Amino acid sequence: MLIFAASDKGGTGRSVTSANLAYQRALMGDDVCYLDFDFGSPTASAVFDVPEARRAAEDRGLHSYLIGEISEPIRFDVWADTEHRVLRNQPPGAGRLILMPGDLSGGEFATSGDNLRRCVDLLLRLNGEFDLIIVDLSAGRSYAVDMALAVTAQRQMSGVEARWLVFHRWTRQHVEAAASLVFGKRGIVAGGVARGHDEDALRGAIRFVRGAVPDPASTLWSQVSPTQSAWMEECDAELKQLASHHGVGYSQVLGVVPFEPVLQWREQLITDEDVLDSQIAAVETWQALRDLAARLTDDKYWEQA
Repeated sequence: MLIFAASDKGGTGRSVTSANLAYQRALMGDDVCYLDFDFGSPTASAVFDVPEARRAAEDRGLHSYLIGEISEPIRFDVWADTEHRVLRNQPPGAGRLILMPGDLSGGEFATSGDNLRRCVDLLLRLNGEFDLIIVDLSAGRSYAVDMALAVTAQRQMSGVEARWLVFHRWTRQHVEAAASLVFGKRGIVAGGVARGHDEDALRGAIRFVRGAVPDPASTLWSQVSPTQSAWMEECDAELKQLASHHGVGYSQVLGVVPFEPVLQWREQLITDEDVLDSQIAAVETWQALRDLAARLTDDKYWEQA
């Protein structure tokens, strides 16, 4: 299965959350491949703490492969190649976790016949090798998004299931931007239909992920004044109404990731040690990521609302 991670704006937590989902699914026993299609601004090597991926991808990453400069993109075994102390040894029962980094200075490019053919070939081969492929796309209606829509519309890809996660922060601007990215005149749905996708099927393959959502009832916000707490509750209610109005309400949401101070300071994987031993991360964040990872392939969360 393919999972495309998209967002209208940067700073939504798209890359770090999708990397955590890949990590969680590998812990659950799946063989997972993570593709960094954030052309020109790849960050996955830092999130997975694989410095060599950043150096090697200068001219051997996914961008170089797609434009035909190399015959195969470089890949890294996260368990073997990471410098993260907790991740260095593959846990018992865990599946493979492979990173394919993007080129540091790759930039965007138009979707052409040769680029498209190479992308289709890569995804078909990976689909036969891995249980789950997570593709992190550049923010906005980018060339990476266009590539994903074009590739999944190809006849050869008809047997490969593809789902879309659209990430946004829990603010008015981000809610409206996420809705526009999907349902706008030049959004994902319109772009997909123009490339041959069935509109209903494509809509059914899209779910939203709310990131950095503050919970006024959590211990993190327990010290705010009653006035501040009431204001937060009011904002939350207004945002829920706005999301529903724009078609990104609760029934279209696959999961909610709480506001997590650790991820505000550093984009990283949240491990059991972070929650149980050092206790720098909240158990609510860890559980939200696990739940979201499980729902990626649980059909009941993808039924038409």
